[in-house]
Amino acid sequence: LRKTQQDAVSLDEYRGVWTIAEQRNGELNDVSFELLGKGRELADELGTELSAVLLGSGVTGMAQDLIHRGADRVHVVDDPALRDFLDEPYANVVAELILRHKPEIVLTGATTLGRSLIPRVAVQVKTGLTADCTGLAIEDEGRQLLQTRPAFGGNIMATIICPNKRPQMATVRPRVFKKSAPDTSRQGEIIRVPFDAASVTTRYTTIDFIDEIVETIKIEDADIIV
Repeated sequence: LRKTQQDAVSLDEYRGVWTIAEQRNGELNDVSFELLGKGRELADELGTELSAVLLGSGVTGMAQDLIHRGADRVHVVDDPALRDFLDEPYANVVAELILRHKPEIVLTGATTLGRSLIPRVAVQVKTGLTADCTGLAIEDEGRQLLQTRPAFGGNIMATIICPNKRPQMATVRPRVFKKSAPDTSRQGEIIRVPFDAASVTTRYTTIDFIDEIVETIKIEDADIIV
């Protein structure tokens, strides 16, 4: 069988935990801070760095917030062409960063944006993806990410590993993990990544975003459900 380029690369070349920050209209989604909280825990256990990836237009100022919440490094792709989320250009940018820097774990929220974005990235980098995780841990021996999620209609909890490919990728349900607390004394590195809009094509454009109007709290935002 013909091996892919990644098949020939040692898994030891992949180091670091990455989270994909999610923002809308100039505000970071809470799931971004939840991922940083869990990502910090995993990175410390592995003895490696925690990085965040932030895409959008006019978002560079948010990078410091991610550092305050636990990131050691933030890769910022700030360009007017990325003002509205489009999964094709966003996925191309994230995949290129992963192939260049080789993180061993990549986490994103199991939100509408995350569920649209990250499967495309996983295909491009030729690795596995576990969706809707409710638990993440590092195995006692080695650097395998134990990814726990409901299976068979929620009747059992399955733990999934990705032993032969990197990065290990997972989406995490919002409000599963606690948000990391801000620490304004934390220092980190902000890396501005250039974006060539002319080199990215997409088959569709965004006409408008219509915000969901609700009179009560959304069920996913409730602290207690009876």
